[in-house]
Order: sequence, then C-alpha cells, then structure tokens
Amino acid sequence: MNEQHPARFVNPDKLAPTFGYTHVVETTSRRTVYVSGQVAFGEQGQLIGDGDLAAQTRQVFENIAAALEAVGMAFRDVVKLTFFMTDISGMPVVREIRDQFIDTTQPPASSAVEVRRLIREELMIEIEAIAAGS
Repeated sequence: MNEQHPARFVNPDKLAPTFGYTHVVETTSRRTVYVSGQVAFGEQGQLIGDGDLAAQTRQVFENIAAALEAVGMAFRDVVKLTFFMTDISGMPVVREIRDQFIDTTQPPASSAVEVRRLIREELMIEIEAIAAGS
C-alpha cells in the first residue's frame, strides 16, 4: 500500500495470468463505499443505448462515476467490479470501455457473470462497484 492508494494489488504467481483485473486487492482503508448495480438509465430514468452494448456499458460506467463523485471518490478508488451480462460473449466490448475509466496499471478485482435477464428486458449489462479510500 502506498500514499496514493490505500490498497495493494497482488497477482500471485500460483494463479493464472490476468487480463484487465487483479486477483487480490487488499485494503486497510477506513472508508468503504458500495455502489449498487448500475444499469443504462440516464438522469431522467430513460434507457440509453437500446440494443447497443457499447452505449449501455458507457452509460453504466458514467453512472458509477457520478455515484463515486457524489461521495468524493473516483474510479481510482475502485477495488472491485462485478459485471452481470445477458450475453457474456460481449465482454471484449465491455473491457474496451472499462479500460477508459479504470487505472489499467492497477485494475480492480473483478467478476463477470452471465444472467438470463436483468430488471428490464432491454438491459444488457449491470455493474456494481466497491471503492476504498480515506
């Protein structure tokens, strides 16, 4: 852990190589923030990107950024992301957009799960986040 980030990012040699995530993130932060699963709804509750995974993903990340900003945090503080997708084969699209928001040199721990459906039929992705800071 260092002064710039209250977390230590570790990829143990005995685990498989990673691609855009970290196996273990250790934090001793006094403050942890949990962001509920975000979907592709704009400020007025309207769906953004009907049928467009890239547009929905970008909106989800923008929603997470707004949630973090509301409590004085940013994506640099995110230590865990969980992705829920209706079609996991779209993960390369999601990763490309994710990498525009996260610190790719110290990516957060991550899980991705394919689900049959989200809260509304037209939603393709939901992402929840955990952030740690002082």
